[in-house]
Amino acid sequence: MAQKFRSSEWDPFLLAGQIVFMQCLFYGTTGALCALVSPISQWHTSLRLLLDDSELRFRDLQGRCLISVFLLSAGLCALGLWRLVRRTKLCLDFTCTLYFWHFIFCALYTASFPVSVAWWLTVAVSVVLMTLMGEFLCMRTEMKAIPLGGAATSVV
Repeated sequence: MAQKFRSSEWDPFLLAGQIVFMQCLFYGTTGALCALVSPISQWHTSLRLLLDDSELRFRDLQGRCLISVFLLSAGLCALGLWRLVRRTKLCLDFTCTLYFWHFIFCALYTASFPVSVAWWLTVAVSVVLMTLMGEFLCMRTEMKAIPLGGAATSVV
């Protein structure tokens, strides 16, 4: 069967692979940024920084550094949306799925519901940032002119 442009076939393995890749990209970039910022903020890099909602706080330098790490990570993950998903319509879906699983992992890690206002605000701003940046990048790619082969001919 001939390959169609933007085939509408539902491929669950591709979808699951993209979701897993985005989760890995999110935790990889967040962990790498935590490791880079740790000398400045004087924290010990651990899984607690990524998954404990009490670590995100506005009142001290460490909490604000961690909030900025999460926001920067959302921006970097928007690049992942652009390169992997490549569809403007799917950016919000992938972003919400990523943060839904992050919520589940945080709840499982702490064995409680995240109650920190700073955590919820950071997640909300991150979702908006990642979605808007991903949609902007995907839309720019989708709007590029499609090059057609052959030389230009003049019409008389």
